[in-house]
Amino acid sequence: MVGITGGLFPGVLWARVQETQEITVEVVAEAEKLSGLSFSPEERTMMVDNLRSHRGAYERLREVSVPNHVAPVLHFDPQPMGRSLPTGPSRMRPARPRELPDPDRPEDLAFASLTQLGALLRRREITSVELTRLYLNRLERHGPELECVVTLTEERALEQAERADRELEAGRVRSPLHGIPWGAKDLLSVRGHPTTWGAEPYREQILEMDATAVRRLDEAGAVLVAKLTLGSLAMGDVWFGGRTRNPWNPEQGSSGSSAGSAAAAVAGLVGFAIGSETLGSIVSPAVRCGATGLRPTFGRVSRYGAMALSWSMDKLGPLCRNAEDAALVLAAIQGPDNLDATVRQVPFDWDGEAGLEGIRVGYLEGAFEGEDRRRDREVLRILREKGVEAVPVTLPDELPLSALRIILNAEAAAAFDELTRSGEDALLVRQEAGSWPNTFRSARFIPAVEYLQANRIRSLLISALDRAWEGVDVVASPPFASSLLLATNLTGHPAVVVPHGFDSEGTPVSISFVGGLWKDAEALRVARAFQAATDHHLRRPPLFS
Repeated sequence: MVGITGGLFPGVLWARVQETQEITVEVVAEAEKLSGLSFSPEERTMMVDNLRSHRGAYERLREVSVPNHVAPVLHFDPQPMGRSLPTGPSRMRPARPRELPDPDRPEDLAFASLTQLGALLRRREITSVELTRLYLNRLERHGPELECVVTLTEERALEQAERADRELEAGRVRSPLHGIPWGAKDLLSVRGHPTTWGAEPYREQILEMDATAVRRLDEAGAVLVAKLTLGSLAMGDVWFGGRTRNPWNPEQGSSGSSAGSAAAAVAGLVGFAIGSETLGSIVSPAVRCGATGLRPTFGRVSRYGAMALSWSMDKLGPLCRNAEDAALVLAAIQGPDNLDATVRQVPFDWDGEAGLEGIRVGYLEGAFEGEDRRRDREVLRILREKGVEAVPVTLPDELPLSALRIILNAEAAAAFDELTRSGEDALLVRQEAGSWPNTFRSARFIPAVEYLQANRIRSLLISALDRAWEGVDVVASPPFASSLLLATNLTGHPAVVVPHGFDSEGTPVSISFVGGLWKDAEALRVARAFQAATDHHLRRPPLFS
């Protein structure tokens, strides 16, 4: 966060400081109500000098402008105690596409898989420039309808595409993504282009750095065609320019916060997109729009150059049209960069032709019961037909999971400390009780002690889930069953979400495959096996096909 405290609301910060009342015994007594504690009159008297000293420290700390990308020195590690990290090399062996689209049919190219597009590019049946212009034209035509585009990166994209064509013509193939256009959620910084975070106070913000995910996709030869919408500061699907729409039903929002990434991928406006998740921001729009979304294991993909919301929960991952595509993208962006201290050196071993041999699958007990869960049970039936012996597993229920949300609230309030203190939080589009401005303000009253206690309980959750899921590699579940989404975002587990049908209104419905820690490949293999037996992911939204 750079330079936001001085412009639009002059004097607001000064006024707030001036209005701050003196700390007295009576103030301490009132403040006790916020913490749920009670002290004696003598204890309150003794506390006053310390509390005045604390506030003086806060004021001195606030004199230092800390950019959003600066992380705390404390780093979250999802690895359970006593468990060693996987070792070995990373390998990428993509599947060979069984058939290729007609390069003379633009609508088929727009919805083709990455393996299909890559094969056509390497055979020189299409060029990267042709493909890039196709997607740029679709973004210009359909982007306003879906409200999913913040910035087209046309000049940059065509330069990349021309370079890709020269290299492919010379026989140099950088990766399976070489020459394929993609879109970035607009919390990823791209040198020379605005990075708005979907929020009015940052509408003109240009961060002169390339996010690691952007740089790695550049190195893989992929072509960035657009910065895509996100809900303001990564909440929901409402941003400063409107509300991003669901391609299957533009009367609906696309959910969020990776709203534009999901919508653009499903509508055939990009080959793939990168989104982010803190608490459902890949899963939720993937479900609403029918995308294949991958939330990787925490610590697999660097967040350098991405807007920070919660340093211990933020994750970057792809939104695509199938699981194989997601694997190709993850292979390109994963691994340490010496810029994000949470990222571990853990292999990602992908074989696009491998089956489900050796993968142990569980399903969340109780989540598949009831008349409205017939589609979900069909997923288990298909997996069993493929030889999987799915076993029931549970979520730990002895810990107060919902109470752990204060971790996200406290970290988000710290990430946007200056926005709150400046008063410019009033510029955010959403101002409801559950929106960020009110959440940030309320989080100022979360005691540091309780934040740390919540993280200690989070350690207990990591151990409890490790025990509960011991013996399985992947757990199938409806995406929003029980406390699954919150629990696995807190523990850092990967998840793949894929469509498995459509409801009575023609809107996609989805199933999730949650992998064990670092078992992103196993979760993707199960998702790919399910997609090989079904065609839900191949359907195209009629308005965009």
